[in-house]
Amino acid sequence: MNETVVVKPEELHELIENKLEKAGLKHEHANEVATHLVFADACGIHSHGAVRVEYYAEQIDKGGVTLDPVIEFEETGPSTGIVHGKNGAGQFVADVGLGYAIDMAKKSGVAAVGISKISHSGALSYYVKKAAQQDLIAIAMCQSDPMVVPFGGKENYFGTNPIAFAAPRKGHEPVVFDMATTVQAWGKVLDARSKNKAIPDTWAVDKDGKPTTDPHKVNGLLPIAGPKGYGLMMMVDILSGMLLGLPFGKHVSSMYDDITKGRNVGQMYILIDPKRFTDLEMFKESVDGMVEELHEIPAADGFDQVYYPGEINQINYEKSMESGIEIVKDIYDYLKSDTLHFDRYENTNAFGEKK
Repeated sequence: MNETVVVKPEELHELIENKLEKAGLKHEHANEVATHLVFADACGIHSHGAVRVEYYAEQIDKGGVTLDPVIEFEETGPSTGIVHGKNGAGQFVADVGLGYAIDMAKKSGVAAVGISKISHSGALSYYVKKAAQQDLIAIAMCQSDPMVVPFGGKENYFGTNPIAFAAPRKGHEPVVFDMATTVQAWGKVLDARSKNKAIPDTWAVDKDGKPTTDPHKVNGLLPIAGPKGYGLMMMVDILSGMLLGLPFGKHVSSMYDDITKGRNVGQMYILIDPKRFTDLEMFKESVDGMVEELHEIPAADGFDQVYYPGEINQINYEKSMESGIEIVKDIYDYLKSDTLHFDRYENTNAFGEKK
């Protein structure tokens, strides 16, 4: 397993921001991407943290990201709209789109806002948490590369197609839950590769369709809970892809296929103002009461406590922001180096392997 180091959040943010600016991003855009990646690493979602910087740097350097996109918001109704991202930096475009969705939800009570043509936007928990901090219920979902074997099949079709949810809680940070519709996100395999660490044989299959524990031999991911995860990833593809007139399923462009070009992928926000349905304070107290009741349930053997879904990420975040963020030393060394990227990703398949 690769050596790790503990880095102060401020240093990690500066290193990421500097690398992305060197690649060509404007300061405002690089700052937002860096803020997002630090959040992910602090939460323990290392699959969506600093491990992504080298890919972003190569994509930006080779023209796959629009450096100064003219982002447009098309308001299609009182509670609906489409953000045309023009393939700008994913986290920056997604954050701009979230702002439109929040404003619309506060005005109309509910908002369904899609983002069309966005590059990789990272961990969805970042966006739903920001919305819930403004007393909104938030759901987010997005398409991803076709790298999942459908239930009962041998060839990849859908992406990991993640879903995130958040709700405000009285006296505490929001309840936030974020999941891939696969047993694990591709980024978790990428993280295991960076650490030279084996993966469980329930995560993925190799080129022969057999379970593998070697992250370097992964050729297809598996849907969570078999047909149930399979159904959820189909739903995400319909809502965040087809609904926006974008490619779907196996037609979704890979992150790595041609990184000199933008990607036609989509993201969807669905925000709800609880005040339109019930008393806001009572709602937040109910969410808090639920959490407290979950905490009071006796822990099963092998567990120290019952947590709400996603709570461990919040605990990790608070600890990391105070004590430092643990990342792989090789990644830290790369961020500190003068090297922009290593030409690793262009003309590779969805799993980052040379064709």
